[in-house]
Amino acid sequence: MEPATDVPVSSRPVTPVAATEAELAGVRYNADGLVGAIVQEQGTGEVLMFAWMNEQALRRTLETGRMWYWSRSRQEYWCKGETSGDRQFLREAYYDCDVDALLFVVEQEGRGACHTGEHSCFFRAFGGGATPGPV
Repeated sequence: MEPATDVPVSSRPVTPVAATEAELAGVRYNADGLVGAIVQEQGTGEVLMFAWMNEQALRRTLETGRMWYWSRSRQEYWCKGETSGDRQFLREAYYDCDVDALLFVVEQEGRGACHTGEHSCFFRAFGGGATPGPV
């Protein structure tokens, strides 16, 4: 996917993460070859979004310091913010005890993570409650 020409390129530093081959080989993907990725904002701890990654998206993320995902609907990779300018810069990467869920701490640039224009994809609450804040 080509970046939009009217979206300025960020001067924020990228932070590649040097994962070992053993760590990468241990990731447990589902039957579709995907693993869930939770994205949390650095500083606030707010959960920004959930997305899917396959092995290549995970490797691209760790190697480039930018957040790459796998689109199930489009069947293609996407680098967060390349068309919108709402980029995510990797700061830390974790995996859970079963190695079947990933957590990424990012620096969010632009309006936010959600394609609706909201800062977080988790801006609605069941039961009409208040908008959730940082976890």
